[in-house]
Amino acid sequence: HVQLVESGGGSVQAGGSLKLSCAFSGYGFSSCGMGWYRQAPGKERVLVSTISSTGTRTYADFVKGRFTISQDNAKNTLYLQMNSLKPEDTAVYYCVSGTNDWGQGTQVTVS
Repeated sequence: HVQLVESGGGSVQAGGSLKLSCAFSGYGFSSCGMGWYRQAPGKERVLVSTISSTGTRTYADFVKGRFTISQDNAKNTLYLQMNSLKPEDTAVYYCVSGTNDWGQGTQVTVS
C-alpha cells in the first residue's frame, strides 16, 4: 500500500521560492514515475511536472525554467523546487505516484 505525504507549502511573496517534499511509503518508489499536480481555487487539477523511473523530467509550459522536480531514492522522497513564484502559482499541490496514489496536498499561496 502506497502512502504519499506532501509538505513544504506556505505563503510567500511574488518572486520568492518554496521547496515541496513528498514522502513515499510503500514499495517501488525508485521504479515508478512520480509527478506533481496543482489545483487552483475554482479550477481543474492540472499536471505540473513528472519524473520517470529513468530520470526523464517533464514540465508544464507555465513552470518551465522556474520549477525543478527531483527525487532522492535513498530517502523515498520526491521534491519540487519552485523559484520565481507568481501569484498565479497559488494552488494546492499534490504528488502522485505511477500507481495513481495521491497525497493529501499542500497549500501554496503567492501574494
